[in-house]
Amino acid sequence: MTRALRVLAILGGTFDPIHYGHLRLAADVRTAFSLSEVRLIPASIPPHRPPPVASAEHRFAMTALGCAEFAGLTADPREIARAGPSYTVTTLEELHSEQPALPLAVLIGADAFAGLAQWWHWERLFALAHFVVVERPGAAPTDAGLPAPLQVHWERRLTTDTARLERTLAGSIVRVAITPQPIEARAIRAALALGTAGREQARGLLPAAVLDYIDRNQLYRPQDAS
Repeated sequence: MTRALRVLAILGGTFDPIHYGHLRLAADVRTAFSLSEVRLIPASIPPHRPPPVASAEHRFAMTALGCAEFAGLTADPREIARAGPSYTVTTLEELHSEQPALPLAVLIGADAFAGLAQWWHWERLFALAHFVVVERPGAAPTDAGLPAPLQVHWERRLTTDTARLERTLAGSIVRVAITPQPIEARAIRAALALGTAGREQARGLLPAAVLDYIDRNQLYRPQDAS
């Protein structure tokens, strides 16, 4: 049995709602890198996208329910408990202060990584964590068209030695090809706004426990579908 890497990986997002696209990506990366844990962290106030439809409390509850279906996935409420915008650098600083000797790794899609230079204090991120860049099989390489400042980091930090994630606390970039799940939270919200017929469309795109929670709390009704 492969020994699990002693690395805490995190996956952030609005999770509005959490669905199998998020969960299976996290689970597949966990398996690919033999990670002991992947922690999903819902953003309270995402700084780079419109406000979520569901409240932070509902989105955390749904994330926790979704994670319960997958071994090694856990939900972390720290960003919804923190006032102000949900900056990744602040989250990493908190995690590092709690366990200074534990390496951290940020799971991020290739498209999102290409925009990393727009993130708050983005260069400091490399001093706090590694990056696991999730690419689609057959897609253009991540480094195609990166802005020059980010390209410098890519060339300096990219490695195929996944053991570096454990040997060092931060600063490496590794890439992994994961077949994406063709699921979008916006499409789920639009389907749920249709009522019973839409609920059947959404079934199977997210865990049953999450769908039941949405029903009980009357989330994503027609006025919430946009």
